[in-house]
This record gives sequence, C-alpha cells and structure tokens, in this order.
Amino acid sequence: MTPIDEIKARIDIVDLVAESVTLRKSGKNYSGFCPFHSNTRTPAFVIFPDSGTWRCFGQCNEGGDIFRFVMKKEGWDFPEALRYLAEKAGVTLKAPTPQEQEAAEEHDHLRALLEEAVTFYRHHLFNTPAGKPVLEYLQTKRGLKNETIEAFGLGYAPQSWDMALKHFKGKGYAEQDLIDAGLVTVREREENKGQGIGDRGNDGIPPTPYPLSPRTVYDRFRHRITIPIRDERGRMAGFGARILNPDDLPKFLNSPQTAIFDKGRLLYGLDRARKAIRATEQAVIVEGYLDVIALHQAGFTNAVSPMGTALTENQLFLLKKLTRRIVLALDPDAAGDKATLRGLQIARQAMDHSSEAVFDARGLLSHEARLQADIRVTTLPAGMDPDDVVNRDPAEWQRIIENAKPIVIHVMETLAAGKNLDDPKSKNEIAAQVLPLIEEVPSPIERDTYRQRLARLLRVDERSLLGETSHKAARTPRRRLSPAAETARQPAVTSPSTSDPVTTLEARCLGVLIRRPDLLYRVDRALQEASLPRLGLADFQSAEHQAILQLVQESLRQDISEPLHSVLNSMSLPLMDLADELLVRTQKIDPSDDRVLEDLLRALLDLRRRNLRQHIDHYRYLIEEAQQQGDLRASEYGQMMMQFTQTHDRLDRALGRYTGRQAATNG
Repeated sequence: MTPIDEIKARIDIVDLVAESVTLRKSGKNYSGFCPFHSNTRTPAFVIFPDSGTWRCFGQCNEGGDIFRFVMKKEGWDFPEALRYLAEKAGVTLKAPTPQEQEAAEEHDHLRALLEEAVTFYRHHLFNTPAGKPVLEYLQTKRGLKNETIEAFGLGYAPQSWDMALKHFKGKGYAEQDLIDAGLVTVREREENKGQGIGDRGNDGIPPTPYPLSPRTVYDRFRHRITIPIRDERGRMAGFGARILNPDDLPKFLNSPQTAIFDKGRLLYGLDRARKAIRATEQAVIVEGYLDVIALHQAGFTNAVSPMGTALTENQLFLLKKLTRRIVLALDPDAAGDKATLRGLQIARQAMDHSSEAVFDARGLLSHEARLQADIRVTTLPAGMDPDDVVNRDPAEWQRIIENAKPIVIHVMETLAAGKNLDDPKSKNEIAAQVLPLIEEVPSPIERDTYRQRLARLLRVDERSLLGETSHKAARTPRRRLSPAAETARQPAVTSPSTSDPVTTLEARCLGVLIRRPDLLYRVDRALQEASLPRLGLADFQSAEHQAILQLVQESLRQDISEPLHSVLNSMSLPLMDLADELLVRTQKIDPSDDRVLEDLLRALLDLRRRNLRQHIDHYRYLIEEAQQQGDLRASEYGQMMMQFTQTHDRLDRALGRYTGRQAATNG
C-alpha cells in the first residue's frame, strides 16, 4: 500500500468535508451546499462514501477525492495537500533522497537570506535620510498607505555599489550565498577590460577600486524601490526593483534566474490573491507590481502580475487551479489592432528588456483550450494604468473588469474600431484576421456564435464567411502524422487489482500515457472527431491521477528531454510509487501493436460514461427535489439532463465504434 492509499484508508471523506460543510444523508450518499461558490437554495454538493469522492453538480461542476477537496479549499498543489493529509492521518511519507534534502536545505538558506534582505531594504526606506523622499513618493505619487507599504514589504535599495554586499557579509553570509540569491551581480575581469573608470549608470560596470580584481561583485539593486516577490505559498523567491531616476535603465529590474526564482513559474501577488480568486471565482492579470499593490489596497485583492516576461502556460495553470475565469486587463497599446497577430507579452516596455508589449489572440486561445479555462480581455482608458483608474474611481475599475470579453470578440471589435465598415476592403481585412482565430476555437457552438457575431458586425451574410473558411481550408494541406506516430500502437493493458471500476479505468489510461505521452495528441484528435472534449483533469476523480496527467501534458510542452523522461523526472516521491505500479502493469506493452490507441480510447470513453451516469442520477434527484419545493430551477435541471443525455449518446456511439473494431479483430 502506497502512502497515498494509506491516507485515503485512514481519512473518511465524510468526516473531512463535514469539518467545513454541513451535510445531510441522502440515501447512501451525503449532500450539502457547495463551499466553493455561493448557493443557499439547492444542496448540489454530494459526497459518495463508497468511492471516497465528492462532486458539485452546481456552478463548480468539479469533483475529486480528499486530496482534490483540500487542494481546492486551500488553493494548494498536490504535494502540499499530501503533506497536510499525511500529517492529519499520521502517515509517514518516504524520506527524501540525500540530493533532495540538500536542495531543500539550500533553498531554505536562500529564502532566509532573502527575508533578511526584505528587512534590510525596509530599514533604508523608513529609517534613512535617503529613503525619506522615496517613502514620500510612494505615499503621495502612488497613493499607498503605510500599512500597505508594510504589508507588501516595499523597501529602498541605497545608491551604493556594495552596501548590501558588505552588510550581509558582515552577518556571516558568504559571497556565493549572495550570488545564488541574486542580490549581487558578478562581472569577470575579461568583461571589464577597456571599460572606463567612471560610473556607468544604474546597471553599468562599477568604477574603481575594482579594475584589477579577477572579478567584480557588486549590489544588483541600487537606488530603486524594492518589491519582494513570493511564490504562491508566500515563500521569498526574489525581488523586483523600480527605478527612481527616470534616466536609469531598465525601468524594472528583476532578480536573475536562481534555484528559487523562475520568472515563468511565478505570479506577483498570488500568495495574497489566492483566497480572493477563489471567493470571486475570477483572477485579474495586470501589468505592473505597483498596479497589483494599488488594487489590493482598494479591495480588489484578486489581482496578480507576471514578471515582465511573456505570460506562460505555467503561470496560467497556477491560476486555473483556483478559478477557470481569467481576465487580462491590458492597456490599449498592448491589445491594439497592430498587435493582435503577434506574440503575447503582458509587460511594460522597460521591464528587464526592451521588447514591446504585445498581445497574441491565437496563443491565448491555445492556452484556453488546453487549460479548459475562460480567458477574457479588457482594456483600460487611454494613458491610464490600473492604479490610476482605481485611485480615481474604484467603481470604474469594477465596471472595466465586468465588461471583459472573450478573446475573439475582443479582437474583432478592436479591429473594427475606427474602420469604415461600409468599405468592402476593410470588411475583408477584418474577416481575414478574425476567421483564422475562430477556427482555433475547439467548441463548434462557440465557433458558430462567433461567426454569427462577425457577420452582424460586418453586415454580411454568414454564408460568405463560411465560404471563405472552406476556401482557405481547401488550400491548406492537411498536416500528416509521421510514420512513427501512425504505426506506434499498443495492446490492451492489464488493469490494476482494485474493486473500484472507476479507479481501475483511470489507472489503465494513465498506465499507457506514462509510457507513451505522445499518444495524448492522438487521443485528443479522436475525441474531437467524435464531438467530445479533449482529455482533461476533470476526467479523473483521483487527485494523484490528475497530478500525473498534468505531468504528461507538461512533458509534451517542453523540448528539453524525451516526454517519458520528463514525466518521471518531474514526479515527487509519493507519485513515483504510484507510477512504478502503473509501469509494472504495462511492461508487456508492444509499441508495434495496433490495438493500443483503441484500448486507451475504450477505457477513457467507458470512464466518461460512468462519470456521466453519476451526473444523470444526481440531476434526477435535484429535479425531484426542486419540483417538490416549487423551485423554478427544475426546468434548468431538465435542460442539463437533456445535454447529459446527448453527451451520453455520443459516448455510446464512439464506444460502440471501438468495441465493434475489437470484436471484429477477435473474430
């Protein structure tokens, strides 16, 4: 028995959920009001003790096991929930390897140093003559209160090449510690050769007395406002620093890449925004650190910001764990018509580099489809930042966010703004840019809706837009799979020994995907051909299975190592125990066997059908209860039942196709 299994055996899901949800018995199950969204009329949150799972049949439409419940309730990832539940159950997790222990201790050491740096910079802001005008700037120009400045740990890096260096070396820290934490910068002597003696500017080469040293080590942040950057758990990771002298460059300077500071995996303010994001069921992404601080001060505590680089899928996934609805609040330049076909970057021009802030609708649609999120876009008044808006009128900020629009609608309206829509050439130009985006949308209903809206906007017959799409598709050759991808198939997988058929099916699917992550592309394609959504985390009730599927998905988005190696190298120790079991059960797989994809699809379709039947059964209960109470939502539940029935029919047809093939092969 793995530690995960032992935890599930020791913790009763009803007892765990009852700590925060009032439950009542409904047959062999329990129901109550969902703790993840506001609902006081119908108890749509159900606990299934037999399977140890829960599901919300209301607004959330999510479910899982005890791990998933804790993850959603606290905004944690799987390892955090595992540690919490292991302690609660009295289960000892496997000790980390010496290498993992050494890395953890190093990270703790660096975080302790960075915490002391917060104190150092804070002292220079509040208690030095040089910091006084900086504090006044934050209070008067940026409108920040002292308690806000304290809460976010803002500070001042003095205008000195070595004040921080000397301070921390005097406290016993080694020079290498400061380098590893990103608090100092190193210049080798070869790089210094030929440089002048004078000061080269805020980020230039320091002057004498260092010219003959083998290398020059000096403070990275000088004469800047310092902004501590923490990870989603509130642990120090690094700093952002804003200029005070307008002639200095860059405008914003981040910590360099370190063992604990990875710009692509951090979102500023997420540690403080997690609860508000869950409560409002919405995350708002803005461009600047000080914008986040001003919004939080005004009560809009669901705002976060990237690190001044391209917004990554890792960052979006951090938010997707808390909410499906993500709003990008962009300035008009970043989301304007000249930028709609370029790469996404949510950044001011002078943050760490000189690249222009741009917006890529196609990239966002791709993120939205893979993450199954609802990403929307809104723009700010010309010449204003979020802090300008919220300081002028908080209600205006609220209206701006409420008016956020889906990506495709934002693009078509932005392109049409100021254009002569009576001009056929203008209509054609807009359609040429918007139609390819519409084709990127996976949902056929959404595609039809967007085409209808574009037709109304351009005042043309929708059939002409469909003709344009078909014409382009005919000219575009269909991309063929490689021979290896066409022939790489595997046989049926031995199912694990468990009495729970859902867990058996989940394990069967994952057992194949761990060995062959590349099959995920073919699975998604086959599902879409059957008018079914792609494989996603919602297909799995087990939180550890969801975590493994996430690693499989991430392995296909990286190009550093083979997907299988990426999956295995990214696993925590408890997940490795589970993966070992799945790999043992699939060790007889023959990559040349033609049946592998069909077997995988049969298992997945059967899994979806079983989960859907659970939905249908509970909605029957909701309809009966609503009718007894005279609740008008009985008709709404009836419509949901019709949708479930239609989906069930599609699953049956798809499953029959693969079952028929299997019977023919066996015959």
